[in-house]
Amino acid sequence: MEVAPLDGSAAQAVTKGPETHFFGYYDKDQWDESDRYLLGLQTDFDDRPPRPEDEARIILIDTHENNRTEVIAATRSWCWQQGCMLQWLPGSSTQIIYNDRIGDRFVGVILDTATRKRRVVPRPVYTVCSDGNQALSLNFSRLAVTRPGYGYVGLIDPYGDDPHPRDDGVYRMDLGTGDNQLVVSIDHLANLDPDESMQGATHWVNHLLFNPSGNRFIFLHRWNSGRSFRTRMYTANADGTSLHRVPIENASHFIWYGDDQIMVWAKTERFGTAYHLCRDMTDEVKAIGPSVLTKDGHCTVSPRGGWVLTDEYPDKYGDRPIILYKFNGELGGAIEGQRIDLGRFKSLPKYKGEIRCDLHPRWNRSGSKICFDSVHEGRRQIYIMDVSGIV
Repeated sequence: MEVAPLDGSAAQAVTKGPETHFFGYYDKDQWDESDRYLLGLQTDFDDRPPRPEDEARIILIDTHENNRTEVIAATRSWCWQQGCMLQWLPGSSTQIIYNDRIGDRFVGVILDTATRKRRVVPRPVYTVCSDGNQALSLNFSRLAVTRPGYGYVGLIDPYGDDPHPRDDGVYRMDLGTGDNQLVVSIDHLANLDPDESMQGATHWVNHLLFNPSGNRFIFLHRWNSGRSFRTRMYTANADGTSLHRVPIENASHFIWYGDDQIMVWAKTERFGTAYHLCRDMTDEVKAIGPSVLTKDGHCTVSPRGGWVLTDEYPDKYGDRPIILYKFNGELGGAIEGQRIDLGRFKSLPKYKGEIRCDLHPRWNRSGSKICFDSVHEGRRQIYIMDVSGIV
């Protein structure tokens, strides 16, 4: 079926100034179970990195009431790229979870949007399991130093002088009891098949993500190598066992495609730099849409499967597309399909580096609409588009 692409004019702003509004990353549930309420963050500035004293207000947007916006909480643990890991708590129609700073700790907060009851867990969350019972965490102070724009400022990394600490890495936390333990050590990763680029390098972990069933997770092991950093991708059981190195290089953005496959922008000797589909715990790798998906972006899979939503970084004119991609079967070792551009949205020159505003497109729960952050109208705001006529 041929479908006419949208030109971007169908994008509807659900927030407005003078404040700045955004959500953050692309792999979190911004919409509630009913697809009525949207989560977001609100600030009074967007032209510099956050400072320790800066708060971001957490808002609830009612799309059935003319996008009425209500401030329901605030946080001092946030960044421009990933916000405060704000999301609806899986399995609940009213509870949300996000990160905050209390005293000398970064913590996770579970808030009921109906009753305003609040519960604190002892570690900040990075990814939450689909049953809402467990989360994975990491050292956000270390991340703020090694990858500015992704961690949180305000606290000093206790392992800052250690290039690969034994007692730091990926933590698993029970969201009911708060019990938590280290499941993957940075030191262990640094000593797994080390190469010359690791000599004297500082190591860290980033981008943790449970698979849909919650029995395994992905993460990136990174280390600085001169003026840049290097990356390896691993998967592991929820308790950190059965560690598997995914056979790709330079992994960037990714998403689980079902429980045992990973869609990731990366490099392989066979397909070059492209989107790849990797089967977990094996060396099986295929390219996805190598003739039409030619640039890195933030990819997710529609709730019912079959459609990929992604974007790209700005071209030389500052334009960025939002893309839908439909799988059409396999051709040899590559999977080809149909690309539909939903529109192009301009990035303004002042939004660069740590304060850039990536589109980070996100599905609603039914797969009929998408939501994204953009500055194409002059300041960072949240937009939605109806894609039900296409998907």
